[in-house]
Amino acid sequence: MAKGREINFNLPSADDLFSTQEERDEAKREMIMEIPIDEICDFPNHPFKIRMDEEMANLVESVKQYGVLSPVIVRPKEDGSYEMIAGHRRRYASELAEKTEIPCIVRNLSDEEATILMVDSNLQREKILPSEKAFAYKMKLDAMKRQAGRPNKNYVPVAQDLRGKTSRQILGEQVGESQDQIRRFIRLTNLIPELLELVDNSVLKEKDKLQIALRPAVELSYLSEEEQTDLYETIESEDCTPSHAQAIKLRKLSEEGRLDENVIFSILTEEKGNQKEQFRMPRERIQKYFPPKATEKQIEDTIVKALELYRKRERSLER
Repeated sequence: MAKGREINFNLPSADDLFSTQEERDEAKREMIMEIPIDEICDFPNHPFKIRMDEEMANLVESVKQYGVLSPVIVRPKEDGSYEMIAGHRRRYASELAEKTEIPCIVRNLSDEEATILMVDSNLQREKILPSEKAFAYKMKLDAMKRQAGRPNKNYVPVAQDLRGKTSRQILGEQVGESQDQIRRFIRLTNLIPELLELVDNSVLKEKDKLQIALRPAVELSYLSEEEQTDLYETIESEDCTPSHAQAIKLRKLSEEGRLDENVIFSILTEEKGNQKEQFRMPRERIQKYFPPKATEKQIEDTIVKALELYRKRERSLER
C-alpha cells in the first residue's frame, strides 16, 4: 500500500477570511497611546543614570513648550500597568514639566528582547559613563545568551552562533568595542560603588574629586569587597589613587593573601615614577594675603618670589 502523503492547502485563517487587508494591516501597526506617567514603572536594574545637567534642563524646556516629540517605548505588565523600555529621560523631563501623560508605543516583548532594546536605545547617548557601560554590556550579553539558549556565564561565553562568533564578539561588533574592552567594562561591575564613582569621574571630570582610569580599575575589581573598602578609605585619607602599576601590585598581593590596610597604605603612599614630591598647605591659611580671584599658579609664583627676596635679604645681612 502506498504511503499517504500530507497535503498542505495553506488555508487562510478565520481572521483572514472575515477581515479586510486594511484591518489586518491596522492590527499589526504599532499604535501611539497617551498613558498616565504614574502607570509606568522603571525597567528593573536600569543601568543608565539620569543626571540633572544642562542637557536635561533643555529637554524639560522643550517638553514644556512642545510636549514629548518622540514617543517612549513601554511593554504591558500583567497587572495592567506598563514597564519603561526606552525613554526614561523623557519621562523624567515630563514629570519636571508637570505633565501627567506621555505618548507611548506599547510593544509586547520578552524579557530578553526588552533588555536588548533598553540597552541599545540608551547606548545612543553622547556621554556614557563607565559604570553605565559596565552594567549595560553585562545585561545585554546575558540576554543574548539566554535568547540563544546558552548557559548564562557572566564573562566567558563559550557557545557560538552559526557564524562561529561568540556572544561577546557579536556584542563588540554592535557597540564598536573589542572583546577585551567588553570584558574590561564588565569587570567593573565587581567594584564597590565608591570606587566605581571614581571611575565615572574619569569621564565626568568633576573638580575636587579624584579619578581612576579604566585599566587600574579593572585590576582593582579582583580585590575582595573588604579590601576594596580598605583601599577606598586610604584613597580618601591620602587624597590619591593607585596607578596602573600599583593596581597590578595590589591585585597580586590580594591573590597571594598578603593584602591588608597597612600594605595598601604603603603602596599608595610610595612615590610614583612620574610623580614629584608635593608640598601642600591649606589655602585658608594664606587666602587673606591674596586677592579672592587669585589662581593657584599666581599664589605659588608670589610665594616663590617672596622667598627669593627673603633669601637675598638674609644673605646681604650675613655679609
